[in-house]
Amino acid sequence: MAVDALDTRILRLLIEQPRTSVREYARVLGIARGTLQARLDRLERDGVITGTGPVLSPAALGHPVLAFVHLEVTQGHLDEVGDALAEVPEIIEAFSTTGGGDLLTRVVARDNGHLEDVIQRLIQLPGVVRTSTEVALRQRVPHRVLPLVESLARAAATRG
Repeated sequence: MAVDALDTRILRLLIEQPRTSVREYARVLGIARGTLQARLDRLERDGVITGTGPVLSPAALGHPVLAFVHLEVTQGHLDEVGDALAEVPEIIEAFSTTGGGDLLTRVVARDNGHLEDVIQRLIQLPGVVRTSTEVALRQRVPHRVLPLVESLARAAATRG
């Protein structure tokens, strides 16, 4: 979906001021509330906006260790292993991948000992052949999408 300059301004406000009302967003943007609501509805319908809840910090919840665990899975068992991963609360994301492993998981833990316990639980899942773990030392670029949105809007404006 193409985003224009107004969409970009709306998305920036949503990211920078997530607790503001629709009425206040419209005032800040200098547009009618109905126009803003129509844009928001379209952005949600098109899957650009996928949630409105708070972003939680696993570290602040007592799980400061972050690791990426690659899982190699027996052929034909990817769906079963994926379903089993959904039952492990310390796994906050999991993706099917190409390359060295079949699944890549993002795992949080209280400490290194807890991380080892989680990895041992993963290796015991039926269909898991082996795991490979990389511990994150420091986040260099936080999760973000706004720079991408802004680049798409700039590209659309130059084609414009």
